[in-house]
Formats: sequence, structure tokens, C-alpha cells
Amino acid sequence: MSGEFEPLIIGFTCNWCSYRAADMAGTARFKYPPNIRLLRLMCSGRLDPTFVLKAFREGADGVLITGCHPGECHYIEQNYKALRRVLLLKRLLGSMGLNPERVKLVWASAAEGGRLAREISSFVEHVRALGPLGWPQRAMANGRYAAREEIEEVPA
Repeated sequence: MSGEFEPLIIGFTCNWCSYRAADMAGTARFKYPPNIRLLRLMCSGRLDPTFVLKAFREGADGVLITGCHPGECHYIEQNYKALRRVLLLKRLLGSMGLNPERVKLVWASAAEGGRLAREISSFVEHVRALGPLGWPQRAMANGRYAAREEIEEVPA
């Protein structure tokens, strides 16, 4: 390794379009950085903003949200709901002192594996340029959160 910062990106993907685009990208052997961890949702409209905040709290440097193109959602208009939530979430992140550009919304149909791979690559480079978020480390230094090991040892 060159010692260059490698961002961790969490990707929330729509089951019907963008998750299948990611599958197509893999099948077609389109290259994109391994920095992204994809999580499948039934619909981008089901993304709760607290999922994004938790991703940042747990160490993500960026969050990519992907869904069906507007007008092509399997759940009618839920991708419009996702768009509204992302816009509000970006405003919230800005008010918290986080760069809103650490969250990106991308529309990708199941047939756009190449486009999704390019968007992932572009977003990884963008977050790399922004630098590490360091949110968990800052919170730990301020004593706000228990160490991850302590959290895992708490009985259910």
C-alpha cells in the first residue's frame, strides 16, 4: 500500500434496479474500487436517514445511495421520497458541520452496470479528496461513545 487514505463507502442500493446494476457490473467485470460495501434495500424510498448517520458514526467516510430512475420505481413514487430525504439529510449534515458532499444519490437501472461502476469510482475519488471523516475517533476523544469493544460485550 502507498499509505494513501482509502475511504470506506457504504452503499445503500435499491433491490430492483441499482443492486442488480451492481450485480451486472460484477458479471461484466467492470472495475470499481473495493472501498464500497453495498447494502440492499427493497427500495431507495425505504432508506431511513438514521441509517446514513449510523454509517458515519460507525466509520464510513461517505455514503452512496442508489435507486431506480425517477418515474421507473417499482413502488410508484418512492424514489422521489428518497430524493427529498437525501436533500434534507444533506442540509442536516451541513448544520452538523459535516460536508454534505459525503452523501451522493445516484439513479441506476438494472442495465446500467457500467454507469454504476463509474459513479462508484468517481465517488470514491471524491471522498478520497475530501479526506477522512474521523467522526468515530473525534467522538471517542470527546468521550461521547464507548469503545467498539465495550459495545460488543454488552449483554443483549
